[in-house]
Amino acid sequence: MKIALAQANPTIGDIEGNTAGILRRIEQAAASGAELVIFPEQAVTGYPAKDLLLRREVIDANVAALQRIAAHSTQIAVLVGYAEPNEQPFGRPVFNTAALLSEGRVAARWRKRLLPTYDVFDEARYFEPAGPQTVFEHRGRRLGVTICEDMLSEPIFGRPLYSCDPVGELADAGADLLINVSASPYWLDKQRWRVDVMAEHARRHRLPIVYVNQVGGNDELLFDGASCVVDAEGRVAAQARAFEEDLLLVDLDDLPAARREEIPEGSAGVHNALVMGLRDYLRKCGFRSAVIGLSGGIDSAVVAALAAEALGPKQVHGVAMPSRYSSEHSVADARALAENLGIGFSIVEIEPMHAAFEQALAACLSKGPPGVTEENIQARVRGVILMALSNKLGSLLLTTGNKSEVAVGYCTLYGDMAGGLAVISDVPKTMVYAAARHINQRAGRDLIPQSTLTKPPSAELKPDQTDQDSLPEYDVLDAILERYEEQLQGSDEIVAAGIDTATVKDVIRKIQISEYKRQQAAPGLKVTSRAFGFGRRMPIAARPPR
Repeated sequence: MKIALAQANPTIGDIEGNTAGILRRIEQAAASGAELVIFPEQAVTGYPAKDLLLRREVIDANVAALQRIAAHSTQIAVLVGYAEPNEQPFGRPVFNTAALLSEGRVAARWRKRLLPTYDVFDEARYFEPAGPQTVFEHRGRRLGVTICEDMLSEPIFGRPLYSCDPVGELADAGADLLINVSASPYWLDKQRWRVDVMAEHARRHRLPIVYVNQVGGNDELLFDGASCVVDAEGRVAAQARAFEEDLLLVDLDDLPAARREEIPEGSAGVHNALVMGLRDYLRKCGFRSAVIGLSGGIDSAVVAALAAEALGPKQVHGVAMPSRYSSEHSVADARALAENLGIGFSIVEIEPMHAAFEQALAACLSKGPPGVTEENIQARVRGVILMALSNKLGSLLLTTGNKSEVAVGYCTLYGDMAGGLAVISDVPKTMVYAAARHINQRAGRDLIPQSTLTKPPSAELKPDQTDQDSLPEYDVLDAILERYEEQLQGSDEIVAAGIDTATVKDVIRKIQISEYKRQQAAPGLKVTSRAFGFGRRMPIAARPPR
């Protein structure tokens, strides 16, 4: 059997546009000689559609679209994910369903059984869980279809989440080909984990697995695609591209001839994910250009480089906003970066506005010694300037705070946090430096000036300021952050790993008291296993142990 893995990039809720894309790929697959073309989970609505799934007009439109798609299944069979209405008098409103379309009609359906409700997933809010599924014979193959979590479940908090095994049940029912349609979000090196999980299933049941994943950015979530075929020995026999749409043709009777693309890992994978996510966020939200405040520092440099690649240099405008505390090299580095990237660049001096605020607030500011209040005025002046440019140019303002700063509140609400997308808010500071080095290596020259990479990081809001006046060294801070946030370790476990007790306690305290800031921040692109986004649901008014 020749099959085509159609790795699609849907727009949430754009059923007409998504359907048009599906029909184009059906034509391409048929022209290439495929007998079956497979699309990702919820390909008609896009994933995750969230509360759009509660709107009846959305569900009706998605069902009508399925019928349109079925009409194009006369020459080639189609397996596609959609939201199937739950016609029972009880339960959630829809099923998460994959429909096999053949000869112009729905020939078989498989409903998702395991509904994740952890991290960024909230499927039990919308979908009714299925019971045991069956195999379906199609053109001499007994197909067993699973949907994402049905195959790609993992232990959470050290224990399995489910008592049943949908893959094992389909294998026991006589499946000779396992298919998984998925919308599995990316995080650092997740592709390797997925392959390991599928390889274990394949070896256990001595069956090949076809895996088709969504690609593209949808709000905070980044989908890497990387669809593949794993043979019965657990080896990757075919591999689609990562971070872009692809149509991978595979002859199941001649797997050695299948195409195998290289999958970027580490800094390269994070880079591609962020570029894709930034491009899709702007495109799907109707923006064509971006504005960025350029401080001469590493964070704004990385964001500007990513934006220039994602949108094109002519669609990016950088703004330097020096104050009385800015060093000469800050403006020089910002200018050099803009010239290297080919983006727009302007300078807006904030001293007159800064002085005006100080004069207007003189009575208030005289009530105590200078401190954070005076520093934050500068950040908020810059936020006003950037938002004015964003409004005037019709450009989305990109914020430049990294995960380390966002974690401990080393950022100014309504100042440098102002903006529409927090591009690197899930990228720890040490990873930002790795990203900068990767950008230069990828370009074969220093797009990001070496002085930006080597100078001590500073907010430059007071004389001779550096980040380490207020924070531990970033390698220490990031180690604590990874253990506390991603591994969910407590302070005692982190201290036992060899980190100073006072430092650990202080960092955890800063993380906890900064929750109110993070919940007012722009959405950020998720690239680690646990981001400060909608997958992390923490109370603001709380006193957890430190």
